[in-house]
Amino acid sequence: MLVKTFRWAFVVTALGLAAGVLYDGWTALGLVAILAVLEISLSFDNAVINAGILKKMNAFWQKIFLTVGIVIAVFGMRLVFPVMIVAISARLSPWNAVHLALTDKNRYQELVTDAHPSIAAFGGMFLLMIFLDFLFEDRDIKWLGWVERPLARLGRVDTLSVCIALVVLLASATTFGAHAHQHGGTHADKTETVLLAGVAGLVTYLVVGGLSGFFEQRIEDEEEREQEAEEQAERAGGSRSPVKLAGRAAFFMFLYLEVLDASFSFDGVIGAFAITNDIVLMALGLGIGAMYVRSLTVYLVRQGTLDDYVYLEHGAHYAIGALSVILLVTIQHEINEIVTGLVGVVLIAWSFWSSVRRNRALAAEGNGDQPKAEVSSGV
Repeated sequence: MLVKTFRWAFVVTALGLAAGVLYDGWTALGLVAILAVLEISLSFDNAVINAGILKKMNAFWQKIFLTVGIVIAVFGMRLVFPVMIVAISARLSPWNAVHLALTDKNRYQELVTDAHPSIAAFGGMFLLMIFLDFLFEDRDIKWLGWVERPLARLGRVDTLSVCIALVVLLASATTFGAHAHQHGGTHADKTETVLLAGVAGLVTYLVVGGLSGFFEQRIEDEEEREQEAEEQAERAGGSRSPVKLAGRAAFFMFLYLEVLDASFSFDGVIGAFAITNDIVLMALGLGIGAMYVRSLTVYLVRQGTLDDYVYLEHGAHYAIGALSVILLVTIQHEINEIVTGLVGVVLIAWSFWSSVRRNRALAAEGNGDQPKAEVSSGV
């Protein structure tokens, strides 16, 4: 079952790593591997969410999600989106951005480096909003309870995450401007650009979140209508065909899943810019990671095993928060790529181990089958 489910992910991994070596040697292989792990770690919770929704869909819509959806996720968000970010930031056409990346790496590196403050501001704000909204939400299961409990109480204040994000942006842009003017150089006149890029990242998050909420509400509405129709048919002693309503609900589920995938693709792509500016390596690494996420979604639907590791979602969001801070810091300071790549891996591994310890403790107490509400790792 495991080999069958992940076979295409294994094939893409082999091809992607080989392409990385041919493209830029063994260093490129390491970067591709780190990017793939980054994408997988950031999308663990997305795979769990996808599996929970996908299992409600019929076989036809599951196939649509795992075929059409993979095309959109891998070729659209992981290949096209990084090119568009560079093209917009460096004021190039998409073709010129790709052409420079392949034929004139030095000039391309100069353009991307010059555009990095705006890229980092956009991505840092987008990721920071994801992290803050997660942190301020009151959840039954808490990983780092001593942090999450008081922050969940603060989260009752409306728009708190937006206010904090804007304060962080203003502080980052002001510090960047003062540092740039003090030391001179090419970034001395880009404070306004950093502010605009940060606001754009915030607005992008709000739009994606709004679309996700819209589709989620439509799904709930369709499920309620279908349930009411079934109850009416049962009371009338007749039967009805649920195909039409199931199809409509499944269609909205599909749209909702694609919006979720897009939002989590932002995480991986923006986080990847903290590791490398090379769009070829980025596409290879994120493409490999996306294949594993899709395979993991299928595996979860068929086995349902990852749901037991309840702190993985927390670990992924803390990794997102760490990456947001790193991106905002890299607006004016350079951070080693290896350090950046390992932060997410360490947090995910920590949350996984905490989940294992929790499961063992529950099993030892004989409570493994009891509801898992108000549980914290106690760390």
